[in-house]
Amino acid sequence: MVLSAQEESLITVVRALPPAEAGRVLDWARQLAGLAGGRTVDWSDQWSDEDMAEASAAVIRRFEEQENG
Repeated sequence: MVLSAQEESLITVVRALPPAEAGRVLDWARQLAGLAGGRTVDWSDQWSDEDMAEASAAVIRRFEEQENG
């Protein structure tokens, strides 16, 4: 199996994570692939400004929920 540079980069990042976190990332990847419904998934490592803003907001919400929960 030949991997693209992006796939190799993703594997390198996942391998560097603690096992539990790596499992979560792989679960998310499976969920995204399932949602794609057979369409090609762009696993780009490039995030737009909108992507970064959404991710930051989600992290802040989760942190606040944990602090208040």
